[in-house]
Amino acid sequence: MNTNQREHIALITGASQGIGLALARKLLSQNWQVITLNRSDFPADDMLIQNALKNGWLRAYKVKDLTDYGSLRHSLKEIKSKEQRIDILFNNAGGGLSELRYSKQGREMHYELLTVVPYIILMELKELLKNGSLKTVINTSSQVLRFTKEFSIENLEHPTTFRKMYGPYATSKLALSLWTQAVAPQLAKEGIKIRSVDPGINNTLRKGKDSGLTAWFELFMKVFSSPPTHGANLLFEGALGKHRNETGVFLLKDRVADLKFTEHVQRVLDRISDIYSREFLDGSVLHG
Repeated sequence: MNTNQREHIALITGASQGIGLALARKLLSQNWQVITLNRSDFPADDMLIQNALKNGWLRAYKVKDLTDYGSLRHSLKEIKSKEQRIDILFNNAGGGLSELRYSKQGREMHYELLTVVPYIILMELKELLKNGSLKTVINTSSQVLRFTKEFSIENLEHPTTFRKMYGPYATSKLALSLWTQAVAPQLAKEGIKIRSVDPGINNTLRKGKDSGLTAWFELFMKVFSSPPTHGANLLFEGALGKHRNETGVFLLKDRVADLKFTEHVQRVLDRISDIYSREFLDGSVLHG
């Protein structure tokens, strides 16, 4: 495996399709090494990806279900045992649902996947980030968070109502950007910068797969939205562009944007930090 010419290493979650795949391809084409954590396999006909896998420039780790802590724990342990460092962590895995669903831990699924799991991944891979040179975390957020009308921890975990896109999905993305802001000062003490980034509207629709989008927006996306390379470029710029020295900020169209409900930042961070220590870390003791 010749990785000598590839100085920087990025880890991307959710990189087997859509924006994550486009980002992996972009980084590989710019001489990065890429580590991925995916549920599904890469496209077999993507020669750039398959060649990178063969050469060891791309190292793929599998997870059965990111929201199942046993499965996630096993995959992260494997990454920590085999990798020495990470320069940039792209917490990108996501997705929308068309109905209310709950995780194995009993919390609303969007919240578990989009808000809690990225924090767990960051905490578990923090030592690898500290070993890297760029020490940067990019959380994939969404401009849909601007449509959140009310916000509470209780409603995040157990919503009383459900709306596609504008319900749990939007509030979970807002909560992600809120804890990103809240955790920034403590990460800064360890030399790590963190930002949340909106990748814009990209056509990531897949045939036969529930998008979790409203019908009118799905139609809009098919006709007017950008290809996933657009989102990949925004995440790349969010990591390495003009805001590379800022931390805790939310980037919308490559500009720093205000967040709503910032009075809740510390409560959101405290809650997910508690979930991490009480359920993920203590769970590893209980389940070996």
